Amino acid sequence: MVDSRNYTDKTGSFYTIVGSYGSGETLRLVERFTRVDRNTLLYEFTVDDPVTFTRSFTAAIPMTRSDAPLFEYACHEGNYGMTNLLTGARVQEAARE
Repeated sequence: MVDSRNYTDKTGSFYTIVGSYGSGETLRLVERFTRVDRNTLLYEFTVDDPVTFTRSFTAAIPMTRSDAPLFEYACHEGNYGMTNLLTGARVQEAARE
């Protein structure tokens, strides 16, 4: 479990492709990583920010083991770089089929 607090007002409590919501000053983010089976890792996160949201919410994302390359997705250049790299890779893969 990873329990993160003490964000600044420069960090949104929740970020989507549309924009950032809230101020990280009141945010508590709890992340859990659970090995479900040999090939599955369950990633869960809970966003708790009573100033921004009426109640906390949780999402769960199962991640399946893959032999494909793993690419870092860091916050830089507006996060368009990785999207463009992966789009280009999918075009190359389709061309090989």
